[in-house]
Amino acid sequence: MCCFDKLEIIDIAKRIDTSDEWIAERTGIRSRYASTGETVASLATSAAKIALEDAGVDAKDVDIIIVASCSADMALPCVACQVQGEIVATNAVAFDLNAACSGFLFAMNTVDAYISGGIYKNALVIGAEVLSKIVDWSDRGTCILFG
Repeated sequence: MCCFDKLEIIDIAKRIDTSDEWIAERTGIRSRYASTGETVASLATSAAKIALEDAGVDAKDVDIIIVASCSADMALPCVACQVQGEIVATNAVAFDLNAACSGFLFAMNTVDAYISGGIYKNALVIGAEVLSKIVDWSDRGTCILFG
């Protein structure tokens, strides 16, 4: 189901002319995963299905879906709408929130406002990224951080 390859830091280090010791010392990172086919929407859909099952909530009872992502595979339809269709959440509004690292927190705060205001009752908030598709693997300042 998952299409991610484990990238050893030593292999990344060779690409950017550094050492795995330098990377590990500064970041604590020893490996990263890179997509070999998984999309943001498929990753988010898998997470949605697991979350709904764990919560014992039917997709038809979800009122709002927010996906926090800055690496969507396409502009339209948004990732949240793709998830909505895949899980058949026919009663939910759906939109993406693009705020990079803080996106999930913004999404949680947004959903909290909707729920506190009595607008929605059941929410699905998903953070999903596939940055390995857009990261510059020659930039030693960022490629070691994002997967």
